[in-house]
Amino acid sequence: MMTQYATFTLNDRIFGIEIQLVREIIKAFEITPVPRATKHIRGLINLRGQVVTIMDLGVRLGSPPKEITSQSNIIILKTTATSNDILGLLVDSIADVVEEDAASAEPPPANVTDSGNRFLAGVINGRTGLIVLLKLEDILNES
Repeated sequence: MMTQYATFTLNDRIFGIEIQLVREIIKAFEITPVPRATKHIRGLINLRGQVVTIMDLGVRLGSPPKEITSQSNIIILKTTATSNDILGLLVDSIADVVEEDAASAEPPPANVTDSGNRFLAGVINGRTGLIVLLKLEDILNES
């Protein structure tokens, strides 16, 4: 079955999440820090009158925090039935929306051992290169 993925970069790797989980993509702008938040919560933004929590996806996957640049973007996720909180993912840059066969995804390599790998769903060798698919539900769960 063909699935569309929103792709983006983090630390020079291309990642993807299913497009139906994305509400919108915006340029990164002033993020207000939240005292005593977990290290991967970058802070809050005001998006057209709604407070949005911003997760630094790179930090969540085990990288050190990076400076926000003109290429940085925030992927605003759709809310779920279990949570009305609006969440955004801070990424290095946005790539393309690609359509790939979800059945062609291979499991993450067994020799990949960094701390963020529990969040990897698989890898697709697509027309645009390797796309690392993320387990968004695990990324969003606080553990």
